[in-house]
Amino acid sequence: MQDIILAVLFFASGFFMKVSDDIYDEKHELIGSTVFGIFTAITCGLAAVSDIGATYIFIAILVGNLLAFKIDGLHHFLCMILFAIICFAFGIPHLNLVFLIICIVAAFVDEIGHETIPKFTDNRFLNFFFEYRFVMKIIIFVLAIGGVFSIWVFVYFLLFEIAYVLAGFIFKKLN
Repeated sequence: MQDIILAVLFFASGFFMKVSDDIYDEKHELIGSTVFGIFTAITCGLAAVSDIGATYIFIAILVGNLLAFKIDGLHHFLCMILFAIICFAFGIPHLNLVFLIICIVAAFVDEIGHETIPKFTDNRFLNFFFEYRFVMKIIIFVLAIGGVFSIWVFVYFLLFEIAYVLAGFIFKKLN
């Protein structure tokens, strides 16, 4: 049952995160983006306090985006604060600093590559690789295979990514 809940939390996190970002970036609506940001913080926070793999992933995404200066709206700050409150209130698993730094660097490289690679090259492979942020996927896969956390966490992370892309597709179709 816990695996199903974790899968749903990952999927919901990806969906809510993308909707929040698109509402803010495309519609410039602070209230809607904040509401979905709150849902994002709750689902990411609950996943992070439930599973060590989720903890690595969601902290890495947060810190990687922070370092890449992608935390660019009030909705992001509120989401970040709520996520931190959930993590501190319920506690997170003990993390290995080396693995956490590896995940953070992967998230950071994905964010920087996502923004800059298309400006410097027309290479279809590189553009695809960074459009869909494959650095983090590869790192999560390697860490799962290496036993840092369950291989299921990699599957859940793929669900997060699928939900993120699906939300973007739905948002574009509806707007």
